Amino acid sequence: MTTNDAVLRALAHPTRLRMLSLMWAAPQSAAALARELGISHALASHHLRLLGAAGLAELDGTRTRRGGVERRYRTVHGTPLSDQGERDGTALLSETLAHNLRERAARHAPGSPGVTADAELWLTPADWDGFRRRMAELLADLHDAAQPPHAPYTVRVGGTVMLFPLAEDDDTADHDGGGDGSGAGGGGR
Repeated sequence: MTTNDAVLRALAHPTRLRMLSLMWAAPQSAAALARELGISHALASHHLRLLGAAGLAELDGTRTRRGGVERRYRTVHGTPLSDQGERDGTALLSETLAHNLRERAARHAPGSPGVTADAELWLTPADWDGFRRRMAELLADLHDAAQPPHAPYTVRVGGTVMLFPLAEDDDTADHDGGGDGSGAGGGGR
């Protein structure tokens, strides 16, 4: 198995994606992750080992706790999800992201503001590159602003984003009957 395969396999599980988010702002122990995610300590440790083997999480330090040694892990910062675009794992990763989106959407706080979008658009290559770069910057800013889980005066926020160029259809005519067949793009907000 290549390093890229190990990364993809590690990213292809909803619990491991959630663990990476929880460890982004502050190191977490397997026990703390288990409590937060509602899973067993053994399962949290297993997921941490897989994340560590893939180079996505690393030991941040140890501390004495209740007469034992607690290992605390942190997410290795970077953009491993964005790096998956050239691999055959896009479908697997999208299934994992869809799972987390469904789970998070079910926990959307009633009456709270959010942003929802869905789009299939045609852009110039220059526009696409600019939007992609700005989105990457916004997501980096979001992660940089992250606080440890349950920190005072924080709001728990969920987000799932996947933007990518689409392969051209063999037939560029409008297949849903809703357009003029010119190939002019449409999309939603």
